[in-house]
Amino acid sequence: MNFVEELTWRGMIHQMMPGTEEQLNKEMTTAYLGIDPTADSLHIGHLVGVMMLKHFQRAGHKPIALIGGATGMIGDPSMKSQERKLLDEATLRHNQEAIRAQLSKFLDFDSDAPNAAEMVNNYDWMKEFSFLDFIRDVGKHITVNYMMAKDSVKKRLSGESREGMSFTEFSYQLCQGYDFLHLYREKGCRLQLGGSDQWGNITTGTELIRRTEGGEAYALTCPLITKADGGKFGKTESGNVWLDARYTSPYKFYQFWLNVSDADAEKYIKIFTSLSREEIEAFVAEQAQDPGARPLQKRLAKEITTMVHSAEDYEAAVEASQILFSNKAADILHRIDEATLLQVFEGVPSFEVSRADIEAGMPLAELLVEKAQVFPSKGEMRKMTQNGGVMINKEKIADAYAPASADMLLNGRYMIVQKGKKNYFLIIAK
Repeated sequence: MNFVEELTWRGMIHQMMPGTEEQLNKEMTTAYLGIDPTADSLHIGHLVGVMMLKHFQRAGHKPIALIGGATGMIGDPSMKSQERKLLDEATLRHNQEAIRAQLSKFLDFDSDAPNAAEMVNNYDWMKEFSFLDFIRDVGKHITVNYMMAKDSVKKRLSGESREGMSFTEFSYQLCQGYDFLHLYREKGCRLQLGGSDQWGNITTGTELIRRTEGGEAYALTCPLITKADGGKFGKTESGNVWLDARYTSPYKFYQFWLNVSDADAEKYIKIFTSLSREEIEAFVAEQAQDPGARPLQKRLAKEITTMVHSAEDYEAAVEASQILFSNKAADILHRIDEATLLQVFEGVPSFEVSRADIEAGMPLAELLVEKAQVFPSKGEMRKMTQNGGVMINKEKIADAYAPASADMLLNGRYMIVQKGKKNYFLIIAK
C-alpha cells in the first residue's frame, strides 16, 4: 500500500513537503504525530490524526504517537485566541495512559514487527533541559524573524486577541521543533504528521534538523475536518464527542455518525474507516439509488463504533436505536442499561412519582392522571386504553385501572408510557 496514494484518495492530504513521497517509497520510514494530553480521553477531532498513523502503519511504516506532556504544559497558540490552563505531571501521566489504551485499538504497539508503534512523551526529554541549555543549543538556530513569520504567531499579534501572546506561547514552536530534532536523532524519525494548523510548527522542526544536523526531514498535514453546512465537526449541543464511554456513551457515539448528512457521510467514511476504495464506491452508489436507506451512514457508524468501542457495544447501540420502532422493543427495554435508556428518551416529558404508590398497586389511571399528568382525565385514558392506544414499556395495557407494580419499573426506577403513536413520557419512581 502506498501511503500518499491512500491518503490522497481519502481526501486526507492538505500539504506535503517535496521529497516526502520519495522518502516513503525508498524505505520503511518512522513518522510521529503529536497528541495533546489535556484530557484523559481523545475526542473525534483527534481521529483524523490517529487514522493517519493507522494508515501509515498499514503501509509498512513505523508510527510514533507523541504525547505532548511538556508542550501541553505550555499550550499551542495555533488557531487559539487564549492561553490554555497548564497541567501538573500527575494529571499528564494519567492522561497519557488513558490515551495509550485508546490508541491501541487503532495501532499495533505490542508485536515484535519492525514497524510496531511506539508512544513517547516529550516531558521525558524536556524536564531536565535547563532554560540556558535550551536557548543556547536550540534557540540560536532559529531567528526571531523566522518565528514571527508563522501564521499562528501573526494571527495572535495582529490584534485578534487583546491579550497578545506570551513568551511562553511564542516559544512553543521551538519546543515542538526540538521534539522533531530529538526523535530524528534518537529514533531516526524523518517525518512529522499533523493537522493543517500545525504546518508552521512542523516546518520549524524540519528547519531545525536541517540547520543542526544537515539532515532531511519531511512534513505532511491533513485538512481540518468541517461539516458540509460549515459547522464545526465533532461538536454537539452537549460538547465534544469523546472516545471514552464515560463521557460519550456508545449509543450516543453511534447516533452521532448515524445522523451525519449524506455529503458528510461520503467524506467521513473515507477518512474514518479502513474500508477499501471499491467498498466505499459501492456504498456511495447504493446511497444514490436509495438515499432513504442511508447505507453510508449505517456502515460508517458500524465501522467506527466497533473500532472505538466493540462489536457488542455496536450491536447494543443498534438495538437501542430500534426501541421506538421494533416489535421486540419490550424485550430490549428490559435489557438496556440506565444510561442508554435515558439517552434514548432524552427530551421527552418526565414526571416523578412515589415508588411507594407503585409498589402499593395504585391503579394506573390514578398514577398517570393525578400523580403524573400524562392524561388530562381518567375518562380520556380509559377511552384511549380501550382503543389500544396506551402502552407501558412498549406493551399495550388492556385495563386503565389495572394496578401498577414494581415489575413495571425498568432498571428499578423508570417507566415508559406511550400515548398514541408518537407521544412518550418518562415516569421516574423516587
